[in-house]
Amino acid sequence: MTTDMTVAPTTTGTLTLTLVRHGRTYLNQRRLLQGWSNSPLTRDGLDGVRTTARHLANRPFVAAYSSPSGRAVTTAVEILRHHEGVRLRTDAGLREFSFGHFERKHESVLDRVIVWPELVGQIIDGSHPGLPGGEDAATFLARLQAAMDRIATAHPEGGEVLVVGHGLALGVWLATVGDGVLVPLPNASVSRVRLTPEGVRVDEAAVDVAHQGVLGARPAAEPVVASA
Repeated sequence: MTTDMTVAPTTTGTLTLTLVRHGRTYLNQRRLLQGWSNSPLTRDGLDGVRTTARHLANRPFVAAYSSPSGRAVTTAVEILRHHEGVRLRTDAGLREFSFGHFERKHESVLDRVIVWPELVGQIIDGSHPGLPGGEDAATFLARLQAAMDRIATAHPEGGEVLVVGHGLALGVWLATVGDGVLVPLPNASVSRVRLTPEGVRVDEAAVDVAHQGVLGARPAAEPVVASA
């Protein structure tokens, strides 16, 4: 799909990152912002994750990483039920963007302060100073890229690695290594990125294998992703 030759991973072989957004949670269902906050998966969300897990059952994962947030860990554990012997590692750098004092508030409350497309645009270009009580965009981008760099460095021989994370975090990273356009990532969706010595290629993004859709998706005319 897209190639960004400016990003060079530390690998001598092809490393494929299979990125999965966590399953739908109760806060997702109510359209409440959850960055560093957490809530359990809904029954429908868990069903969706299990569908994705079956879809990925035959992938030859050599390792698995997850955000330490409970919703991401639960999703990763379900996927790894089909991959005996693959140990799950958590990396705090994969956590979602912190919405600060807006955590657990309805999306419409944040929209009254800054509309979603504008916020996301300022996050992706690293200019947003951070919401009150939250983290600034530059810090978010740096720790997210550092996490991906650690994963690449840990697997110089290549192979396929599972990475479970969040809508905004995974979407932002896909945009930075791809064509700069952020796409909505449905819950339990699958994206795939290849890292080679020559650069990074996004092979597929936001594949909705669980048919979860994007709950309350924002208009697609602007570069946006689904929150958390």
